[in-house]
Amino acid sequence: MAPMQVPPAPVPPVGAAERWRAAAVALLNLSGLGLGHALLRRWRGAVVCWIATGILLLIALPAKPDGVPVAVIIGYVLFLILAAARAAVLSLRTRLAWPPTPQLAFGLAIVLLAVPICGTILFDNARQEAVQRMLLSRLAQADAAIAAAETQSADTAEPAYVTALGTYQDLLDHHRTSRAAKQVPDRLTAFYQHVSTPYSNHDYCGAIEPLTFLRTLPDATISTADLGSLATFPNDPLATSLYQCGVNALGAKADPTAAQDLNLLLSTFPTSAQAGKVEPAVAAAIGAAAGQLTGSDPCSATATLTGLGTQAKSLTSSVATVSDALKKDVATDGGDIESGTYDCAVSDYKNGKFTDAQTAMDSFVSTYPNDPNKALAQKFSIAAQIAQQDADAGKVIPTLTGGGSITITISNDSPDPMQILYTGPATGAINIGACTSCKAYASNAEGQQNACSNTSIDYPKTSFTLPPGTTYFLQKSTGATVRSYSHSEQYDAGTVYDDCAFETSIFGNLGL
Repeated sequence: MAPMQVPPAPVPPVGAAERWRAAAVALLNLSGLGLGHALLRRWRGAVVCWIATGILLLIALPAKPDGVPVAVIIGYVLFLILAAARAAVLSLRTRLAWPPTPQLAFGLAIVLLAVPICGTILFDNARQEAVQRMLLSRLAQADAAIAAAETQSADTAEPAYVTALGTYQDLLDHHRTSRAAKQVPDRLTAFYQHVSTPYSNHDYCGAIEPLTFLRTLPDATISTADLGSLATFPNDPLATSLYQCGVNALGAKADPTAAQDLNLLLSTFPTSAQAGKVEPAVAAAIGAAAGQLTGSDPCSATATLTGLGTQAKSLTSSVATVSDALKKDVATDGGDIESGTYDCAVSDYKNGKFTDAQTAMDSFVSTYPNDPNKALAQKFSIAAQIAQQDADAGKVIPTLTGGGSITITISNDSPDPMQILYTGPATGAINIGACTSCKAYASNAEGQQNACSNTSIDYPKTSFTLPPGTTYFLQKSTGATVRSYSHSEQYDAGTVYDDCAFETSIFGNLGL
């Protein structure tokens, strides 16, 4: 006979009490406190729950701006679900030691769920505070970078400024409601005020670079919308700085700063009030310099006027007509620079600067050959050459006076051509050809004794007339070796004078 099979014992149905108990212990384990296992006296499971929750707290606390890694949270939630499910299964075979009824345990579980909920809320608040502190720290770092760059020049400080302003913009873009972002507008206002300090201190030239930097910030580093009125704040100060710096450099030895700054003003702010003042300012500067030509320092006035002419011609845009409207003042022919050049040379002569006077007069004659003062300028050049050798000659102011009642004849007993310059009651120059039959004397004494005494030689000679008085001479040989000799003579009316020019070979001396 086949053995009889005993059917398995039927699984008793799950009653209401078991369902309440299972739900209670599951919820108690979802709290993360392991209380479901504890009420079932499954202490190993409870300890595992406590360890898992402790690990989570070690990772999460103190709260950080980035919070808890997502993988940790997912892992912990899965662990709680497994712990709750295991406790629910175990509760079907185990009665609770406490509380007396499953319903009371379920109510306790509902209450204890507030623990993780409140903990999550508190943790999120702590994390938000950590975020605020982190953003405030970033704001402080940007502030510190700006403060550290305050003592540097504008170009050196610019990278630090750009980085700090980038931090400000990031706070506005991504954390606009944060405490740090709400402080950014005040920081920007303070930053603009600091960078524009040179302008506030009336250092207009020094203000151009920082104000130009501020003007480039909108949209490039900080959005125009966030800057508000600061976006256009640098415009008027920059226009004023360009005008003041440019105008202050007018006439300063043709300083290119004037034209550069004024041209930048005209091209950047063509309709500004400052741009409208450029042409009158240039005209006034030229007029003032021209008015000083007849003053005590015509050389400085001429140099200033020359510089102004160069600067005016370098201006572009709406004031390109400056050089046309003021052409007479700054022209190289027929204008004030021409007359100023002559007046400056005369001033140099009168002040004993004879070398400068000669150079200036020669240049004047070459540059302005049709000037009415050309003839007198040539006289001044002659007198300045003589005065370089004999300062007393410089006490005489040359005039256009010529001729006179006294006849002077100078013969040349020299193998070199001679040029005789003279100044005094009259100023001029004569040239005498070389004596081909003559030679240099061995000494000055020999020359004084024997010059022009050989009756068989037809010495080259030149005659001219002078008024009576003291005349200063400069004798110059114009041969291969240029030599000079100066002396003065007193000429009386009604007398005829014959002189002889000679030279000596020992020291290269000349004599009359």
